[in-house]
Amino acid sequence: MQQYTIFILEQVHTLTRWTKANKLRAIVVGVSLLFFLQYLSLPNNSLQSLRKNNPKRTAMMDQREVEAASSDKQFGIQQQWVPISRISKNLINAVIVSEDGMFYEHDGVDWFELEESIIKNLEKGKAVRGGSTISQQLSKNLYLSTSKDPVRKLNELIITLRMERTLSKRRILEIYLNVIEWGNGVFGAEAASKYFFEKSASQLTREEAAQMAAVIPSPRKFQPNVMSRYVSRRSSIILNRMSARGM
Repeated sequence: MQQYTIFILEQVHTLTRWTKANKLRAIVVGVSLLFFLQYLSLPNNSLQSLRKNNPKRTAMMDQREVEAASSDKQFGIQQQWVPISRISKNLINAVIVSEDGMFYEHDGVDWFELEESIIKNLEKGKAVRGGSTISQQLSKNLYLSTSKDPVRKLNELIITLRMERTLSKRRILEIYLNVIEWGNGVFGAEAASKYFFEKSASQLTREEAAQMAAVIPSPRKFQPNVMSRYVSRRSSIILNRMSARGM
């Protein structure tokens, strides 16, 4: 036992000396090891099942439920799954131009947008600009949380890249539109359309779709059927983008 302890201490000492002498390599090795361990711990089997199976619960739903319970607030989930064929093309187009204009071109991560957001946030010293794609938002909603912790962001990146290799763009968009948060306890396009506009998601007009897309960044602060200054301005921008693309 004593010999084993001495051996361990010698290895630790050797590793410490190597780390001090090779700081940059040590950082690269450490980050690579963290990346690998995180990769092994993430939901590969679950992603495979999403090819044919719809998720019944998401991490975002669980988080909101816990938050409501901790503040003694009543909370109920409203969600009704519909295939993407029963979601208005107006809403699909509005969400894409609003949240991820390059959705069909990138591999899950818009590296240019990500770089721009990092630069902007570093300049301001806080998170003022997001660079998340639809796929990244879906990864966060399904498996993670709203935390801005760097490890959470790393997990989001890994899941997103794996998701893009596992699911088609159409399937990613279908799941996204059915699970994202659109209000307090309101998840998915069908439930949100009925809650805010008293109609199915398949019947949304261009204007209603733009208003729905406008509130995605702050779904518990703004309502798509209340034309606040923010919703009015944001939906107008979305409609102009749609028109510019011939949508």
